[in-house]
Amino acid sequence: MRAVVQRVSCGAVSAPGQERRTIGPGLVVLLGVGRDDDDADVRYLADKTVNLRIFEDAEGKMNLSVADTGGELLVVSQFTLYGDCRKGRRPGFSDAAPPERAEKLYEDFVHEIRSRGLRVVTGYFQTHMLVEIMNDGPVTMLLDSKKQF
Repeated sequence: MRAVVQRVSCGAVSAPGQERRTIGPGLVVLLGVGRDDDDADVRYLADKTVNLRIFEDAEGKMNLSVADTGGELLVVSQFTLYGDCRKGRRPGFSDAAPPERAEKLYEDFVHEIRSRGLRVVTGYFQTHMLVEIMNDGPVTMLLDSKKQF
């Protein structure tokens, strides 16, 4: 699994004919699911995301996590994180999980974070969306469950 994690002052997602979903201070997580991902990847990435210390403490140092601050999360599925641009001019997506498997692991990721008591808002799976990200800092981290060591 891959994630682009951004510290935000607010975030939102909308899709045609759907309600606009919003969060306040917290994290926007753009989540990609790979074809070889499983439950261990879900647990690792959820734990890393929730405990990533990228919020400032009273001394201005990045020393607090979204769990410490009580922030919210907006999790948006983004298969294009598995786009391979090495050859040609059009990305290939053969490393991305098929939609059915990706949706299950995406939902498992969301459930894992919610089980820790955090508010999670989701995007619309397999839907064209507009994502609003008010990046705070800016602070952006790249996480990959296959690059743990």
